[in-house]
Amino acid sequence: MTTLVVIPAYDEESTVGRVVTDVRGLGLDVLVVDDGSRDRTAAVARDAGARVVRLPVNVGVGGALRCGFAYAVRRGFARVVQVDADLQHQPDAIPALLAAADESGAELVVGSRFASEYRAPRSRRLLMRMLAALVSRRVGARFDDVTSGFRVISEPLLSRFARDYRTEYLADTVEALLAAHASGARVVQVPARMAPRGGGRATPSLQAAGHLLRLLLALVVRPRIRSRPT
Repeated sequence: MTTLVVIPAYDEESTVGRVVTDVRGLGLDVLVVDDGSRDRTAAVARDAGARVVRLPVNVGVGGALRCGFAYAVRRGFARVVQVDADLQHQPDAIPALLAAADESGAELVVGSRFASEYRAPRSRRLLMRMLAALVSRRVGARFDDVTSGFRVISEPLLSRFARDYRTEYLADTVEALLAAHASGARVVQVPARMAPRGGGRATPSLQAAGHLLRLLLALVVRPRIRSRPT
């Protein structure tokens, strides 16, 4: 099965080269979607051996991922591995995620950071647990890391995400999982070792809080979350 590793990156010249090098060391093709970076992210990624698509403006991680999914589908890749450019996602964990996809036949495999020694601030961890509980109740299966962006997406779900993928903060993780389940795709979670952020910038706290409130209202009030074109 042909696999493309998609790395969305925004101003991450200090880390993206190492991530690309480590992934290519596994024998996998790599696409870096430069999300309107103002530094040398694209040049560093290209020098490390990645294919590079440059977006003229910053559209956010969800928009960069959808661009990567469309690229993969148009070039005949059967599945994509999402990997962050900031060294949080350990490339040596990718083979385990791919093996889980092969063995389970799942169209979406989510790597859980909480199966390792990863530690998040207490307030953030509580919010993550609350989201995980709401999502688990909605889908009827236990998930403990629904905000993880370390994932494998396989066909036919990959083509659906290439056409119709939410781009707001948290929609690219939590709502994507719900949309996959609603479409009838098999979704599984497996342990995945992760590390603290090694570079780049996190979403501003106020902006993140607004998206979190929107998502919580959607989970509690709306009968079903549907993926929609943006």
